[in-house]
Amino acid sequence: MTKLSQQRAPIYEALEHFRKMRVVPFDVPGHKRGRGNPELAALLGETCVQMDVNSMKPLDNLCHPISVIREAEELAADAFGAAHAFLMVGGTTSAVQSMILSVAKRGDKIILPRNVHRSVMGAMVLCGAVPVYVNPACDDRLGIPLGMRVQDVEDAIRRNPDAKAILVNNPTYYGICSDLRSIVKLAHSHGMLCLADEAHGTHFYFNENLPVSAMEAGADMAAVSMHKSGGSLTQSSLLLAGPAMQEGHVRQIINLTQTTSGSYLLLSSLDISRRNLALRGRESFARVMELAEYARSEINAIGGYYAYSRELINGDSIFDFDVTKLSVNTLDIGLAGIEVYDLLRDEYDIQIEFGDLGNILAYLSIGDRQREVERLVSAMAEVRRRFGKGRAGLMKQEYIEPHVAVSPQDAFYAAKESLPIRETEGRICSEFVMCYPPGIPILAPGEKITKPILDYIQYAKEKGCSMTGPENPEIEYLNVLKGV
Repeated sequence: MTKLSQQRAPIYEALEHFRKMRVVPFDVPGHKRGRGNPELAALLGETCVQMDVNSMKPLDNLCHPISVIREAEELAADAFGAAHAFLMVGGTTSAVQSMILSVAKRGDKIILPRNVHRSVMGAMVLCGAVPVYVNPACDDRLGIPLGMRVQDVEDAIRRNPDAKAILVNNPTYYGICSDLRSIVKLAHSHGMLCLADEAHGTHFYFNENLPVSAMEAGADMAAVSMHKSGGSLTQSSLLLAGPAMQEGHVRQIINLTQTTSGSYLLLSSLDISRRNLALRGRESFARVMELAEYARSEINAIGGYYAYSRELINGDSIFDFDVTKLSVNTLDIGLAGIEVYDLLRDEYDIQIEFGDLGNILAYLSIGDRQREVERLVSAMAEVRRRFGKGRAGLMKQEYIEPHVAVSPQDAFYAAKESLPIRETEGRICSEFVMCYPPGIPILAPGEKITKPILDYIQYAKEKGCSMTGPENPEIEYLNVLKGV
């Protein structure tokens, strides 16, 4: 096969050509290149609103691409080592859901870790698939779920030989990777597909010193957040597929839920970002790794904080670690991660990615510079000096093993009733409860509500975690299955 020219950016090139033609618009969008909404044009700039156009023959159609979008997808597949690539404008949530809907229908089992993003469980609600959880190991010091142990995956396969697929986080939000190659081999040897949620692993494809990517490991599908470490616009993503997947079928599944009005701003950002990573990604991510290691050593020198890295690797539940993830445990300075998160923003004008009960994550990527990292380190030292205290009374973010009583779809659509949260112990939840970010459900539809879960929710609320999911925005009430 002839190697494609990664110098090309066909969607961007077509938009530039179209802009120069000065076509009179009698189509949507109604702002008509910004003339109908001057405040929007002033905010976004003339170039942006002129490129916010509708699908048309010269610009192709995302639902059925045959020209420039098709070329861009072929270039993306080539750059990422995939058989097929699909440009996604509904975020990686849409990519994850399309990935699961492509391989499972109502009643089909999928083996997966419980520390998955809400989009995975949302897909279960949509298609009626049944989750088979591999409970992740936990690190007692950090209080975080780790990767899936190969033996645990093997046990889940033995108990559920009829499962259709295995889903793996590559990596987790904290940077922890499972033994993806071994899990792929296990899946394939038992006639199952292997799917990867690579929302936080775009960069794995562009530097050999990073953990293995899903496509390189032989996975069948991967959902890749280009807008995270890849540098494209927010909400733009890729769905990658290996040779075992039928391209036309996956496209049909995508078209069930993805918009028919694909944003050319998002599409062109994917096109340009793919070109940037293909041409300069290796050097760019080498700099990111260097910057992250510098930050890690400086933060650990402060005292109290623990910025963890590859020393955690144990060959199984932590098979590898993404060193670009600046994950820091805060419990030894007497503050929950979410408290440090809030202090950095409110006191020092520093916005990090997230804070949970015991950790923070500062997301480093191709746009970061050393001076911003130095400002972060300095602020963290100040936070410890000004606000640090004893560790007593802090709760670790321990993994609470779920009890799945009903499938997510059946629970979500079942007859339900709303009860005060403390009266729901022992009942079956019919909605999601999670801290966002990272968007990993504390409760998912169909799971039994227990006292440790209720205590955890209460503690997370008291510490200031942003709680989302339930119908009741204050999370004072929960929906539970009626009469169950």
